[in-house]
Amino acid sequence: MTNFAIRNVLLAIATMVGISRAALAADLPARPNIVVILTDDQGYGDFSWAGNPILKTPNIDALHTQSARFTDFQVSPTCAPTRCALMTGRHEFKSGVTHTINERERMSLKAVTLPQILKSAGYSTGIFGKWHLGDEDSYQPDRRGFDEVFIHGAGGIGQSYVGSCGDAPGNTYFNPAIKHNGKFEKTEGYCTDVFFNQATKWIETRSKEKEPFFAWIATNAPHTPLQVRPEDEKLYEGKVPPPTAKFFGMIANIDDNVGRLMKRLNELGLEKNTLVIFMTDNGGTGGVKVFNAGMRGAKVTPWNGGTHVPCLMRWPGVFAPGDRPQLAAHIDILPTLAQIAGAKIPASAAGQVEGRSLLPALMDANVPWADRMLFTHVGRWERGKVADSKYRSCSVRNSQYQMVNIAKNGAKAWQLYDLKADPGEEKDLAAARPDVVKELEAAYDKWWVDVQPCLENETAVGPKVNPFKEQYWKQFGGGPN
Repeated sequence: MTNFAIRNVLLAIATMVGISRAALAADLPARPNIVVILTDDQGYGDFSWAGNPILKTPNIDALHTQSARFTDFQVSPTCAPTRCALMTGRHEFKSGVTHTINERERMSLKAVTLPQILKSAGYSTGIFGKWHLGDEDSYQPDRRGFDEVFIHGAGGIGQSYVGSCGDAPGNTYFNPAIKHNGKFEKTEGYCTDVFFNQATKWIETRSKEKEPFFAWIATNAPHTPLQVRPEDEKLYEGKVPPPTAKFFGMIANIDDNVGRLMKRLNELGLEKNTLVIFMTDNGGTGGVKVFNAGMRGAKVTPWNGGTHVPCLMRWPGVFAPGDRPQLAAHIDILPTLAQIAGAKIPASAAGQVEGRSLLPALMDANVPWADRMLFTHVGRWERGKVADSKYRSCSVRNSQYQMVNIAKNGAKAWQLYDLKADPGEEKDLAAARPDVVKELEAAYDKWWVDVQPCLENETAVGPKVNPFKEQYWKQFGGGPN
């Protein structure tokens, strides 16, 4: 057996038992910089590399070509849940996140986060854009491991709900007021440009230091409202309906910013020692009627089209570009980055992390990969209706089958699909394969029981005034009469 083959065997074992990075990947470059780009409500089909017949994304296409890319990467069907799973390495319900509003978007204060783990390995950490895991002070990213914080509130710029979830008053996607390290700044420009520009400035500063950095760039575009630069919208006027032209224009702006960031990393001499990850937070929205990559479903559904997103990982000279067919998920990002960074997951979080390191697959696209179960639940039930919602908008899957329940009355009515033979989920096999239904249902039943004690936000009552509004008014004056 060659040294390369021996290393891959060890990496495969490490996936299951958590052997330290130093013990099995000594030839990896030490502690790369890490940049994560996470867009909001952009689906798998919203890229020209995926086959979209109208939308053009040349810079992300180039990143796709240069990356190790997981072709079966799964997230949650809405935004705050996916962000929670990325931050904790476990299903969002186990950190109390079952919604995107009503205090049910707050990530448990008991959870250990990805930036906290990376900081323990000497990383500087910065977040730019969307947080959406709690707007009250104790839930803010500066308390959860981020050194540099440049964010909007709620789930989007200008959003406001009863309780804690809300952005600065009067905000739009143009010239938004952004909370920067505890103080609001009135910015100039389009929001996506503002976030990328601020992240780039911070990266430029960190590039002069010896310690590595972790930059989390989370755009709120192309999430609604469809506020777009006129020059970007014009790219698609007349080619698609007006709302879709706005949506595609917002994505074109994201693509431009990705290109500028990649160029700047190269100019700073950071390209070879920076891992760049690009992904989206849930299934498609404004573009699914144009192209949905042959999938069924979209955001806020448990179908594959609601949870299957791109995950591109570019590290020149280390990860060979090409497809990675292994079933992977958002819960895998934390253990993967911890292993790459040489960061030790603390004992307090040892039982927290459910994901597995993707490093074996990143190093070898053909590495053996143990099958697994992944669980999806849209959540968003009415307050006090947990017990009635077990089977409402949920799914469970392994590497071949997905079992879905969408009964509106909450009844158990499983449908079963063979994703290998039927990626569009058109032929229900539940009656023909009762053995598979039984296996997946048993796993789902156990999972549902396991998450119940963790649903800590179900009866939470938020403050009378959104914290972002209150702090903004305190800084600039004004407020309700």
